[in-house]
Amino acid sequence: MTISRRNLIKMSMAAGTAISFPSVLRAQAEPTDARTVRMVMSDSLSVFDPIFSTAGVTANHGLAIYDTLFALDSKLMPQPQMVGKWDVSEDKKTYTFELRDGLGWHDGTPVTAADCVASIRRWGQVVGGGQLLMARASDISKKDDKTFKIVLKEPLGLLIEMLAKSTTPLPFMMREKDANRPATEQVTANIGSGPFKFNHALAKPGASFTYDRNEQYAPRKEPANGRAGGEVVNVDRVIWNNIADQQTALSALQVGEIDFLETPSTDFYSAIESDPNLTLQVLNESGEDMILRMNHLQKPFNNVKARQAMLHLIDQEAFLRIISPDPRYSHHVTSIFGNSTLYSNDENTGWYKQGGDPEKAKQLLQEAGYAGEQVVILQPTNYPVFNNAAQLLAATLQKIGVNAELAPSDWAGVVARRANRGPVESGGWSIFITSDVDYAQGDPTTALAPNASGDKAWYGWPKSDEFEALRAKWADVEQLDERKALAREMQRIWWDFVGDIRLGQFVSPIARRNSLTGLIGSMGLVPLWNMQKG
Repeated sequence: MTISRRNLIKMSMAAGTAISFPSVLRAQAEPTDARTVRMVMSDSLSVFDPIFSTAGVTANHGLAIYDTLFALDSKLMPQPQMVGKWDVSEDKKTYTFELRDGLGWHDGTPVTAADCVASIRRWGQVVGGGQLLMARASDISKKDDKTFKIVLKEPLGLLIEMLAKSTTPLPFMMREKDANRPATEQVTANIGSGPFKFNHALAKPGASFTYDRNEQYAPRKEPANGRAGGEVVNVDRVIWNNIADQQTALSALQVGEIDFLETPSTDFYSAIESDPNLTLQVLNESGEDMILRMNHLQKPFNNVKARQAMLHLIDQEAFLRIISPDPRYSHHVTSIFGNSTLYSNDENTGWYKQGGDPEKAKQLLQEAGYAGEQVVILQPTNYPVFNNAAQLLAATLQKIGVNAELAPSDWAGVVARRANRGPVESGGWSIFITSDVDYAQGDPTTALAPNASGDKAWYGWPKSDEFEALRAKWADVEQLDERKALAREMQRIWWDFVGDIRLGQFVSPIARRNSLTGLIGSMGLVPLWNMQKG
């Protein structure tokens, strides 16, 4: 397949003129309510449980209706959120937390310590940092209705940072009866304690979802600072409209039918910048790393040589040209610790070569015994960045004789199918492309990608006992120089067994109408509080 549609769009935008494609909404256009914000997110919400799914749209849903014990401020320092006060024992093994006043569930019942205990335990089933916490914990229990404790077998200096994490899945607090459900089963009640309530009556799957201001929510007194501070809601209602077609979404933004577009196509940047009513704004300054995940359980990528072939095949510059062609918003990345963290390094990166090395890739595939097995690439057609990258990847593989085939769907379809561990003949997959916040790569205990624990690892299920032995030491290393040395050794092993592939780093600005202000940048997520509509 070729990206002919993209080229057609580029030609239609010559000279930077604003586009004016017909909108499915324009025929019914009415002035928007001054206290209602209409948004088009990067994907349609289909999974509502932010512990069950790592999808960004599900995490944004979680930020609206749930709350967390701690949150990161703009300097990435953890601050109390649901917690009123806390302390730690002299031996650093017992943490005691007391909930602040005024916390209540949307069903009218109070938030209790038992809810938090159950929520921490559920989160600990699926997240690397949470799994580490559960392994170190000898007891997580309530003391009274507002107080609970975490007792450790040995100190875990990163505990508060883990509870404040801003990478998916976040440690959201749920009602005890919901959190008692296994993390492998979805919670569908949508009853949280956060600043917005999910409006079940107005939910229109595939079309729109509505969030109403939680009038009973008591925000913290501190001003908003990053994801920390007071979650003050300045609007009455937020509606997420599902407009899959980028042309239609931009047209709706231009005429004021929507106020916010989370992931405008890069082809539309010039049109947005030339419109006096619109603004491109970077909310996630650290950007995201594009990650290619291979299925380590099935052919051909259960063979390390086949994975090494992919490492040599990839031409990051080519992918960046379609992912984020504006050089203001893209960079190559060769470190599993990202570009913006203290632990970024160049260990074992001799494979990196501008243009890639197709001949080396073909040689390694031969050594792997590749015999024409079908390679299925999941293609989210409603996510332009991943869609274009998947098409380029398929073409790149086909050029070296790989039987590559695209499996088109929306992102929700990708999320559903990537959980299938079986072969492609049974509805499985070979490759999917995703991204994670660059800053998050600095902590391998909580980042999704740098985990090689096999069945317990993220989708793709890479396994390396050697890598995991080093990752287990991360939380106990206190000196910066020692942790940097550990990072280099971990990266050496990762690129040897090729846990995954990096396609480049990109920054994706959102597009908004100038009347929408106060948006908070939160490491790739979009909190709904603090924003105002003038």
